[in-house]
Amino acid sequence: MTIEPGASPAVSSSQGLWIRALVRESERARRLLTAGDWQPAAADNEAMAKIFARLAAPLPARGSGNARTRAEDRDRRLQRIWRSAVHHLDAGAVSSPAAALLAAVARAFLPWYATPNPRAAAAAAHYPTPDGTRDGSPLPQTEAGEALLPDLIALFAALAAPTPSGTSARTPAAASWQIQHEGRFRHFTRPGRGVWTAETFRCPGCANADGPWTVACDWHQVTLGCLCGLVTDRHGLTFSEVFLAVRDT
Repeated sequence: MTIEPGASPAVSSSQGLWIRALVRESERARRLLTAGDWQPAAADNEAMAKIFARLAAPLPARGSGNARTRAEDRDRRLQRIWRSAVHHLDAGAVSSPAAALLAAVARAFLPWYATPNPRAAAAAAHYPTPDGTRDGSPLPQTEAGEALLPDLIALFAALAAPTPSGTSARTPAAASWQIQHEGRFRHFTRPGRGVWTAETFRCPGCANADGPWTVACDWHQVTLGCLCGLVTDRHGLTFSEVFLAVRDT
């Protein structure tokens, strides 16, 4: 694998997006790959190949497409990247460094989780988005999301490449994190097409729902600590339902 040293996602064109974690995890992945400390296993290769396909997918060729159609196609490509990243993150099949990278990709493309195709049901997942991107403010420039693509395409192409013959998979640990969070966590399920249910997590000890929570994550599991002293990993929340609900990390 050949990785450009020092390469990182374009920052100057990404005003308004949450890219702090993406820059950190992308640079870390490149360092690990360059040093040979990360030789992705088959599950990582497979997931990264799926994300790479989304990142590199060309826009549809629409001979008669008008400006609005072309704009929707561009946003839909970014939305599909977000959905694919969240799907593979929450499936729990990838290694911890892969999960950390997928979570960072999902955070960066969060403004497109419902754009241009919002969820149909009122109970569908609703994530907070970066300031100045929704809730009456203009959506982020599509160019800002697209500016992240070239570097991510190169990174995920390397991660999706099969492990060279005679080389064993090698997986480093991902950096764990812990933060304080006030607010509710919601677990969303989709039992049928267009049907969503949502449940608010409450502390099993005191029924507190609003925090403050001590949130700790090592990319194998997430634990929530309540003010009453109870700490649990039996909350039923997915990685995305926690990571995308807390402040930019």
